[in-house]
Amino acid sequence: MTAKPTGHYMLKPDGLYLQFDRLFHAPIEDVWYSLTNPTAMQSWIGTYKGSPATGAVRFKMMFEEGSDWEDVSILECAPPHRFTADSGPGPHGMRVFCHLVEGSGMTTLTFGQRLSRAADAATYGPGWDYYLDRLAAARAGRPLPEWEQYYPAFAPHYAQLHVPTGAHP
Repeated sequence: MTAKPTGHYMLKPDGLYLQFDRLFHAPIEDVWYSLTNPTAMQSWIGTYKGSPATGAVRFKMMFEEGSDWEDVSILECAPPHRFTADSGPGPHGMRVFCHLVEGSGMTTLTFGQRLSRAADAATYGPGWDYYLDRLAAARAGRPLPEWEQYYPAFAPHYAQLHVPTGAHP
């Protein structure tokens, strides 16, 4: 697999998002499990502890040097279709969402992160391409991609994305 940047901007009522799509030849419930089960998540991004039913968990990215447990607020959880969460303190926190749609035996994952500034895409874009490609590889039993394929190689692509009209650059 040759890695390539796949993110694009999406302007939503609550801000500018960097959005990614991935297609899986799997039922929606299988993909949902990969995104929300703490054990399944360990193969591609990290894990969490706590009970999502409380509206909050502690999450740790397993493949980020020096990462620590962080508090995550679950804003929406509608299995197996929608998930929205906030992590980190105040205005510098991160909002992410996952939307899943199934059709013809395939599931489309749309993942997004709200950006404080469009310039942040050059940092976050390569990372989310990397992690979403890790998800696809882990699910397919393929070797996981290497970070060096993504950063800094993808940064120029994301730095040059056209910011939608009405978004704050």
